[in-house]
Amino acid sequence: EMQRSLVGSEMCIRDREQGIQGRCIVQFVVTSTGDIGEVRVERSLSPDCDEECKRVVRSLPKFIPGQQDGRPVNAWYTLPLTFKLQK
Repeated sequence: EMQRSLVGSEMCIRDREQGIQGRCIVQFVVTSTGDIGEVRVERSLSPDCDEECKRVVRSLPKFIPGQQDGRPVNAWYTLPLTFKLQK
């Protein structure tokens, strides 16, 4: 599903014209309420792809929050996102 949301992106179209492909590493926090909090790119591919990665992560549905001692807590996740040119 996430893959489909990247396909028509103008940002990806610009990078496609430049032949940019590869993997971005994105970290984000799932808050104690299950929402997406801070999003940051740990491994960059291009500024446009970085922004697209952030946009996609922020659009993810609500998560089930992590728990510690039976209470919901904030938890960081790392997600690799691959941009691959199709022929």
